[in-house]
Amino acid sequence: MYGPHPDEAFPLPATDISKVDPRFLRQQVPYPTYEPPGTIVVDTPNRYLYLVQGDGMALRYGIGVGKAGLEFAGEARIGRKAQWPRWIPTSDMVAREPERYGPLAGGLDPGLTNPLGPRALYLYQDGKDTLFRIHGTTEAWSIGKAVSSGCIRMFNPDVIDLYNRVPEGTRVVVIQAQPPMEPAMPPIDASMQMPAEEAPLAF
Repeated sequence: MYGPHPDEAFPLPATDISKVDPRFLRQQVPYPTYEPPGTIVVDTPNRYLYLVQGDGMALRYGIGVGKAGLEFAGEARIGRKAQWPRWIPTSDMVAREPERYGPLAGGLDPGLTNPLGPRALYLYQDGKDTLFRIHGTTEAWSIGKAVSSGCIRMFNPDVIDLYNRVPEGTRVVVIQAQPPMEPAMPPIDASMQMPAEEAPLAF
């Protein structure tokens, strides 16, 4: 699962998983929930992302999450998907760490050193970009930790796998405690307009 991906626009080397607890590797697991199949559930405290499959099962991926005070919580939709996205630090990130992010305020082109990795899923609420993303990472060792500036990091092969499984409009539930046990949201409004231009990105 974590070998090289030579056919990518920027060929990916094998992912170094040697410093990561094996429980954070992609696997199918029992996962009873009221959420319908196709829903993404992000379990922030346990550092897991679940793609609900139905029949009490889910695909589970290990994730890295935001530092204390920077986590996203609540419900969103995948409003946009991008392969090898461009990265731009948010104004909050630049203000918080000017020495680190100030020189990058103009953005970073796609590639193996881009913090978003090979794929990004953009989280929207009420048709508006939240600036939070589910994306790859240049720091495989960070999976299972709370080190990001708020976004949800995945191993690069895992975010490619998830990207290929979910469409725009997918419901995303990000929890900080118990798994959600509420009925699903109504179907996404097909008239929701997505921006044509790249929005600032957090990671």
